[in-house]
Amino acid sequence: MTDAQETAADTALRTTGGGPPDDDVPANGLPIPLLEPREGIPPVVETEDALAEVIAAFAAGTGPVAVDAERASGYRYGQRAYLVQLRREGAGTALIDPVGCPDLSGLGEALAGTEWILHAATQDLPCLRDIGMLPTSLFDTELAGRLAGFPRVGLGAMVESVLGYALEKGHSAVDWSTRPLPEPWLRYAALDVELLVDLRDALEKELDRQGKLEWALQEFDAIASAPPAPPRKDPWRRTSGMHKVRRRRQMAVVRELWTARDKIAQRRDVSPGKVLSDAAIVEAALAVPVNATALMALPGFGQRMGRRQLEQWQAAVDRARALPESELPQPGQQVAGPPPPRAWADKDPVAAARLSAARAAVSALAEELNLPQENLITPDTVRRVCWEPPAPADADGVAAALTGHGARQWQVELVTPLLVTALATAQG
Repeated sequence: MTDAQETAADTALRTTGGGPPDDDVPANGLPIPLLEPREGIPPVVETEDALAEVIAAFAAGTGPVAVDAERASGYRYGQRAYLVQLRREGAGTALIDPVGCPDLSGLGEALAGTEWILHAATQDLPCLRDIGMLPTSLFDTELAGRLAGFPRVGLGAMVESVLGYALEKGHSAVDWSTRPLPEPWLRYAALDVELLVDLRDALEKELDRQGKLEWALQEFDAIASAPPAPPRKDPWRRTSGMHKVRRRRQMAVVRELWTARDKIAQRRDVSPGKVLSDAAIVEAALAVPVNATALMALPGFGQRMGRRQLEQWQAAVDRARALPESELPQPGQQVAGPPPPRAWADKDPVAAARLSAARAAVSALAEELNLPQENLITPDTVRRVCWEPPAPADADGVAAALTGHGARQWQVELVTPLLVTALATAQG
């Protein structure tokens, strides 16, 4: 039994958290299948009147609120929420349909000042923000699991290893835009928030036992206060297989096809991959076909694709073929910051030595603390400090540099001595 399991075992599950009664715990120690929500599957909230009742109930509830959202990734365009699940002591569980109730700002306001419990919060916060819900404070059970040193931090694995219950995870990748939502999917969705409060409480105790609770609280505050991510520059460069595309004219084909596909996908509200695959885009870019007949011979464009579709894709290729040299995209995405580490030895051998020493020190400390290196300090932050060290590279200078790159105070305190030593050692 792990330390976290012992912590959880010492804590009786809250009845309001939805855990099975204590007399259901089997003697063989195997996880208990969690098959039904404690109060059954709640009706889906689809009207403003029903939403008003939920808002009143959750405003009157007590303690933190468990929150989850389901998207239709791979089926629909974008990352909007198609179901929002909540659970709070005194209010039970609610399943809200954001299609019928697209504005949940009233619910967000009712929960202002309440701690939200989410699993992998950064995945759900953007779609929740879009419908008017944003926490002022949160507890991320996935991140808590990482900091506590759990090797598997998916919700099902965490609930099983910490609380001893087995969640059914068969509907995580379904098309949540389906209406009406099938009952098995709703049961799955309700169970996803059934034990989040209990998981949060057990993980808080475990983090406190390990001396990491303050670290976690700083991380949670950083997530809750982070602004929305800016739009990605040149998103077409992230086309899968892009590494095969070398020439600028070929890159222009990728850009034109990607842009045309994105417009069609947005208009039809379907995943771009269902309109045209990345593999087909890359094939067309490598071949730069001169007409629709040549295009049809390429993988991803023949068989069931109609003449009209072929012509619209060929039109995109033709636009790329007609571009003057001055308007072709430049190779490689222009990214601020240091070059890829593999190039450091040639560009700046001293910087490469700094990075090697810093990486070794960070890896050793992360192993000692039993947490992932990237949670101790992001690799990008280490690279930036090693590529352009502060002057002077003393404790104050390194701490200021780390803070400037977004490191939290606990990270600054732990990593600063390592980097000061690594920077000095590499300088010789």
